Parts: sequence; structure tokens; C-alpha cells
Amino acid sequence: MWASGCAGTASPRSGPPVAPTGRKTTRSAGGCRRSIRAIRARASGEKAELVWADQCGLRSDTALPGRSWAPAGQTPLVRVNGRRFRVNIMSAVASRGALWFTVFPGRFTAKVFCAFLDRLDRLARHAGRKVQVIADRHPVHRSKAVRAWLAENAERVELHLMPGYSAELNPDELLNADLKHHVHAARATSADDLAHETRRFLHRRQKQPHVICGYFAARHVRYTIQ
Repeated sequence: MWASGCAGTASPRSGPPVAPTGRKTTRSAGGCRRSIRAIRARASGEKAELVWADQCGLRSDTALPGRSWAPAGQTPLVRVNGRRFRVNIMSAVASRGALWFTVFPGRFTAKVFCAFLDRLDRLARHAGRKVQVIADRHPVHRSKAVRAWLAENAERVELHLMPGYSAELNPDELLNADLKHHVHAARATSADDLAHETRRFLHRRQKQPHVICGYFAARHVRYTIQ
């Protein structure tokens, strides 16, 4: 159930057309955890940086407006603009408390992902060690352009794809939840305003490595550091 897409090699699709349930899910999660431990051991042996990557979006027309307050006896009101716009985020986290991200207005494409991998490649060059990236099976991650990029940079960056229907096993999903909890897209006045608030929040988290480390301590992803 685990596939590694690196050095330009296509990763086969995995998982049934509907979300698995019950015993099959347990087996998939168990296999995922075993594979992660093997990748972590390999990264440790290579003195490589192991990072978890994911992408998410914030939309003004679907986000909750957040909480507010009012004097006793009055109904709290939260003003929203009613306009429709969104921003997208690509991020990666490491168990040592590091965070990398990019915020962009358009669609998530191979060009965007390769640009993000370029940033991780610069990290590898600067630190003098390889970067092992774990991400989900988004079609962009398996695209021809991404495979070509990985083939050209295989000595410094390697991409591992998680099994299907296993998003909850990625610690970076906890950053996404944290972001959506603190950045209220429905209150933003424009896409630029939403992008600014998103970057401000993520920059703050970059200065709080203990919070990033806390994601990895959550019960369902603790296996990534055990």
C-alpha cells in the first residue's frame, strides 16, 4: 500500500475507489506506520531531514466566521463580507519544530509544487544533507513534471507518497487545522487580505517550534517520532 515516487519513477495508484472501512483501514494504517519507521530509520542513517508536506485552501464563502462576544442578553454578531475568494497554502513540517510554507492565489499545480521543492532543495544544499519528503497521493505529486524534477535532484530530495485515504496520519494536517481555526477567511475583505493574514499566522508559527513539535505529539501521529 506504500509507494515511493522518486528519481522520476512513476508511483502506481493505490486504494479502492471508495474509502475503506473497518479491518482494511486498520491494516493500511499499520502498513503505513511500519513504512514510516523504515523511512525514518533510513533518513537517520543518511543524516537527512525528514519533512511532512501537504496543501490546503482557505475559502471566504465556506469558512466559519469564528467566535465573538456581546453584552449579556444580546446576540453576538460577526460581520462577514459575503464575497467569494480563496488562497492556497503548501507547507511542510519537521519533528524538530521546523516549518516551511508558501501562500499562493491560483490553483495547486506541478509548477507550484516544484517551486516548493526548490526551496527544500536549497535547504538541502545549505545544510549539506538530503531531504526526505512525505506527502499524500495528490495527482500533482505524481505528475510527469514533478517526476522529472525529482529525477534531476534525486541526490538531495526524495519524495515518498502515502497510501490513499490516510490523510489523518500526516502531522502537517494538524497545521492545516490550526491555520483554519485561527485565520477566519470569512472575515477577510479580499484575497490579498486573506493571504496577508495567512502568512502572518504561519510566520508566527515558524517562531514557535514548540507548537510544531506539539503536532507530532498528537495521539494519531505520535508513531512518526516513536
